[in-house]
Amino acid sequence: MDHLAELKEFARLHAQGQGMTAEHATRVLARVTNDTTGDPDSWAQVWTAEGRAAAARDDLLDACRHYALARFPYHGDADRERAQRLCVDTFDQWRRDQDGIERLEFKDTDGTGGTIACWAAGLDRSRPLLIVMGGIVSVKEQWAPLLPLLRKLGFAAVVAELPGVGENTVTYGPDSWRTLSFLLDRLADRARVSDTSMLALSFSGHLALRAAADDPRIRRVLTVGAPVADFFTDEAWWPRVPGITTDTLRRLTGSEDLTELRHRLAGFALTPEQLRQVRIPVRYVASSRDEIIPDTDQALLRRTLGDVRFKTFDDVHGSPAHLAAMRRWLFSQLLWLRFVRRGTRSAS
Repeated sequence: MDHLAELKEFARLHAQGQGMTAEHATRVLARVTNDTTGDPDSWAQVWTAEGRAAAARDDLLDACRHYALARFPYHGDADRERAQRLCVDTFDQWRRDQDGIERLEFKDTDGTGGTIACWAAGLDRSRPLLIVMGGIVSVKEQWAPLLPLLRKLGFAAVVAELPGVGENTVTYGPDSWRTLSFLLDRLADRARVSDTSMLALSFSGHLALRAAADDPRIRRVLTVGAPVADFFTDEAWWPRVPGITTDTLRRLTGSEDLTELRHRLAGFALTPEQLRQVRIPVRYVASSRDEIIPDTDQALLRRTLGDVRFKTFDDVHGSPAHLAAMRRWLFSQLLWLRFVRRGTRSAS
């Protein structure tokens, strides 16, 4: 499959995941004829034009959805950089008319020196912390509209991005899980970080699992299609991974080519010993036709985790065609674990 065709295939899924109708996505994609920077019929420019049209009719969240697709899968050229900035600025404009959504920025002076930007709501030292983070192609503005709901549910909620994605300028590497502990340190006076839940989607789920092995403040992890070990190391699986995924990972990790990327990724794989240190509830949405994450990663979690449950949908990575059902399951699990069961870290 060529580059543009693959972009279109994945965009349909991500558009659906953001709540766009299939008909609308098809109409927009029909106008995209190339991916050449500066061309009015190019990927970024067509999606950006749709975003501007939505903004002109004061539908700012719809504009954000289109800008997020315009910068898809990462902001690696001038047009995508512009779309990335429009996405952030337009969401900022929208949230100023909402009650209590604030912007946070943290400088990681103890690590890479990068900057991490977040959207937050309900921050209060009496409230348990919930961190929401997407994967390698998802900007925080896609998930931030959930903040008012999360605040009503009683959480101090923070939406952030995976290292290297969107406004997160920290380089993505095997130690990126430390970003989560860094955020908890910085939020210690704004939320009850000793009772932290992680809603970590796709590749950020991998970070959450690794962080939970070391950081007792993380009390529960809910994830969707998280890689664990074989994704990073299985030579037989790797040729099946889509080109957009490998290209995005190469960009985020700073790898020169696929050979260097494969070498770097080997250091990401979680070991059984690390996973056995995750003594908290883990809830995992799996997709039976996942084209990115091998099912052997789920099998490893079943063997090593003491409290893990799976919800499987007949879908591709991220289960975009089952968005409503997936969210219902994740939120029901989150609320049951936090407010009914009061999930705790068990003894070893």
